[in-house]
Amino acid sequence: MKIRDGHSPPGFIDVTSSPLKVFVLAKKKINGIFADINDCAKETYLFLKEYCDVEEVITNEQIQEVYYIQDKIKDIQNVLKRDQMKVVFFGRPSNGKSTVVNALLQDRILPCGMGHTTNCFLQIESSESSKAYVLTENSTEPLKCAEKFGDSSLIRIFWPTDRCPLLQDDVVLVDSPGIDVTPNLDEWIDKHCLDADVFVLVANAESTLMVAEKNFFHKVSMKLSKPNIFVLNNRWDNSVDEKEFIDKIRKQHMDRSVSFLVDELKVVTQSQAEDRIYFVSAKEVLQARIQQQKGKLLISGALADGFQARYFEFQEFERKFQECLSKSAVKTKFEQHTQGGKNIITELCKLLDAVHQTASNLRAQKLSMKKEKKEHLDFTKQQLNDLIPKSKQEIHHIIEKVEQNVSRTLNEEIRRLHVLVDEFKKPFNSESFILNAYKKELSNHMEQGLGSNLKGKLSYEVQIQMTSLIPPNHRAKATTALHRENFEVHFHFNCENLCSDFQENLEFKFSLGLINIAKCFLGPNKAKKKFGRIESIPWPVSNTSFPASSEVEVASVSPEYINLFQLSLSSSSQSSVGILAVGAFVSFKTVGWRVLATVCGIYSLLYAYEKLCWTNKAKERTFKKQYVDHITRKLGLIADLTTSNCSYQVQQKLQKRFSQLCQILDEEISNVQKEIEILDENGEKLEKMSVASRTFRNKAHYLFNEFEVFSEKYLQYGQ
Repeated sequence: MKIRDGHSPPGFIDVTSSPLKVFVLAKKKINGIFADINDCAKETYLFLKEYCDVEEVITNEQIQEVYYIQDKIKDIQNVLKRDQMKVVFFGRPSNGKSTVVNALLQDRILPCGMGHTTNCFLQIESSESSKAYVLTENSTEPLKCAEKFGDSSLIRIFWPTDRCPLLQDDVVLVDSPGIDVTPNLDEWIDKHCLDADVFVLVANAESTLMVAEKNFFHKVSMKLSKPNIFVLNNRWDNSVDEKEFIDKIRKQHMDRSVSFLVDELKVVTQSQAEDRIYFVSAKEVLQARIQQQKGKLLISGALADGFQARYFEFQEFERKFQECLSKSAVKTKFEQHTQGGKNIITELCKLLDAVHQTASNLRAQKLSMKKEKKEHLDFTKQQLNDLIPKSKQEIHHIIEKVEQNVSRTLNEEIRRLHVLVDEFKKPFNSESFILNAYKKELSNHMEQGLGSNLKGKLSYEVQIQMTSLIPPNHRAKATTALHRENFEVHFHFNCENLCSDFQENLEFKFSLGLINIAKCFLGPNKAKKKFGRIESIPWPVSNTSFPASSEVEVASVSPEYINLFQLSLSSSSQSSVGILAVGAFVSFKTVGWRVLATVCGIYSLLYAYEKLCWTNKAKERTFKKQYVDHITRKLGLIADLTTSNCSYQVQQKLQKRFSQLCQILDEEISNVQKEIEILDENGEKLEKMSVASRTFRNKAHYLFNEFEVFSEKYLQYGQ
């Protein structure tokens, strides 16, 4: 047999040797297709398992689905391996069913002839070995001859193919007991007929079709859709004795058989029915073929008249039977599996399309992300290169600005020292040992308050200046990282040490004392210069004469008066009483005692008032004023040092923060590079997944087309 070549039309199969070869070729072809599908599904399963952890492209449901597809393919393959063309022979007892089977097999395999009746199902199939053997149903042990079987039992006869050409083409022949020996026809049909491709009704040409035969095939047609039925009118050789009625008898059998197939069973049309009804003599054919195998002539021996015509009709039956068997078997055995294979491929293609689409989309996303990451990496590197010189200049500028701000803020706080001192509310006592403790606590209060105020005003401002160093696109991330260690400018004013030489003066000083009056007229500096030390004052040593009538007499000043006045002007003598005495003495000589008494009274009242007002509260105010004046001078001396110390702190912190910023940028560059490497790795995997899924999908499409070709070539064969 030849499959079509390049010059043959599509779907053409050369079956000149045997129509049964169509089934053999179809079975081989469809098994090959399913083997390829199984390989494709297996490769797909391994592919899905290998890449199941990549970006959630492949789900466990998809892997499980391919696993189930493999199971489906294996089930179909197992069925296809067992699929054979099955022919079942039915008829009443002694109608020659076994003889027909032997004639087809060209050997006396089954017991036949007078005295032999088949009482169970006998299945003849090809043997893989060169020896014939017999097995019972569902058994691998050789059959024991003493065993007896029921009418629905099956005996399998394995016959070497080299002794029977028909069995070489996967044909199974089943001989049955007579259909009127048991009422269990339904059980027969269910066990042995549902998978049959062709039914052969062996009728006795010496009688008409019986009701039992018709009832059996009515039951078959109820369970199978349009079964393929052939009617063999066996023992037609006996009709030679009635030659004058042979045509009428043939027509009668033909009409009844056609009516049975067309009108009652409705399995064929009127035109098809004539190809399903034959008049043969199986006994003659068997004898002739046995003689032929022995090397004798086909027509040797005692044969009835008309043998040649009956033999040719049997051969025609064989040819039509084989064509129908092959066509029916291909359709019944392979059509459903072909559609099942297409459905499996469709499911596989749908799954692979989903994987391919998802992998392709994700790969495109990865490439886009990689491009963005590279641009970000290049931009960050450029920023880092630009940041170094720019930041150094900015740090220098910030330090200068911080120095100015510190100097300005420190001077403002120095001018507001009286506010801090007034906020100190501890009880004041001028006793020496209590006053020392008071000064210590006041110094601590001043140190804390001054440091806190400066820190609060300058730290936030310095933090803002430091943040300005960070590029805007990194500011949020860097600020978060840098704020974990908030920068604060530390100011340490050891006020206790600064005021260690502070000596308060809480002695009462009359506001109208001579020195204070001198300060009012001369100014503080000149008064201090005049009265800071005791110097000799030149006085006149002779008297001056004036007219007695009109001139006021000027008393001469004695040396004792001069010494007393010098004593009163001494810087160590602040007693108002002494000054008053000197003034009274001088005034008494010049203006008279009345005026002098009045002035002295008023002066004494003022002195007494101020003396009474010189309370502990007044002493506290005086002390705090002296303290503020003293610490103001001291802080003014260390202002430049404090500013330098602060700028140094800021410089150190800025350099540290700049190093941290560079480290952050370096880490970001490193992280972006790692992300790009991961994107490259995932992109390569996704590309492999995309290519592999596309390859498997194309292979599945090819196998789908193979099924299309198979359908056109085999399933539509003969149409």
